[in-house]
Amino acid sequence: MNSNMEKPYVVGIDIGGTNTVFGIVDARGTIIASGSVKTQAYTAVEEYVDEVCKNLLPLVIAQGGVEKIKGIGIGAPNGNFYSGTIEFAPNLPWRGIIPLAAMFEERLGIPTALTNDANAAAVGEMTYGAARGMKDFIMITLGTGVGSGIVINGQMVYGHDGFAGELGHVIVRRGTGRMCGCGRKGCLETYCSATGVARTARELLAARTDESLLRNVPAENITSKDVYDAAVQGDKLAQEIFDFTGTLLGEALADFIAFSSPEAIVLFGGLAKSGDYIMKPIQKAIEENVLNIYKGKTKLLVSELKDSDAAVLGASALAWELKDL
Repeated sequence: MNSNMEKPYVVGIDIGGTNTVFGIVDARGTIIASGSVKTQAYTAVEEYVDEVCKNLLPLVIAQGGVEKIKGIGIGAPNGNFYSGTIEFAPNLPWRGIIPLAAMFEERLGIPTALTNDANAAAVGEMTYGAARGMKDFIMITLGTGVGSGIVINGQMVYGHDGFAGELGHVIVRRGTGRMCGCGRKGCLETYCSATGVARTARELLAARTDESLLRNVPAENITSKDVYDAAVQGDKLAQEIFDFTGTLLGEALADFIAFSSPEAIVLFGGLAKSGDYIMKPIQKAIEENVLNIYKGKTKLLVSELKDSDAAVLGASALAWELKDL
């Protein structure tokens, strides 16, 4: 008897810098049940694993118990597919090398695989979303940081150590750029993540005197959503922030196209849903900076999956391949 019939479900866990979202997924890619916990609330990783398990187990029991679960797949910042560890993740509260896959396996007795969160989102997009049927594409996740998953010839690129594809840490302002959580200056994610957009807003508001709806929000509380809301209302400063962000991202994407000539670049995350405010400057910067032989060849797409679903589905897809413990 096929073990997938005996074990018809997998679990997908997406660990974000702010929230951890998890779901039980069936073979068709339907998320049957889901929940979440705050990632930052637990400074000890053991407490965090306990909390996720405490919230996940009732969902598992409702579907017939642990014996119905084929495996767990986890998408995490700095997640290493080869070793099942999270290594030196700048946006997470736990330092050093964390053997997270082994911790979940030990706690629940379910085989567990782990990969980079952006790689997980790319697998989800390739299986269920905008990249269906594509063999060459780059997924860019615009969240607390900037992540990426690179698929070449139908395969996720992991590199020899499990960490290939950290395009958010390509330096776009060398020497003079913003300090990044990784310890270097000028990384793409310090400008083009949701946090980067808020940082740009604070810098412009401090340096300038022109009127802006953003001045109604305490500077330290400004989010990228505030910038979007102001832009929609015709706020010139907010629109300028999107122009600056989109242009920088587009310049970087033009370089990424030269690397793997992808059929598409798929943008994922809240910022990608900012419509023309972000897409127009990105597209313009790509066209102005991409090598002639690539002009007009790479589609710029927005993820077709709901923000939480893509990474959960992608992470869960890893679990179908796992062998029983």
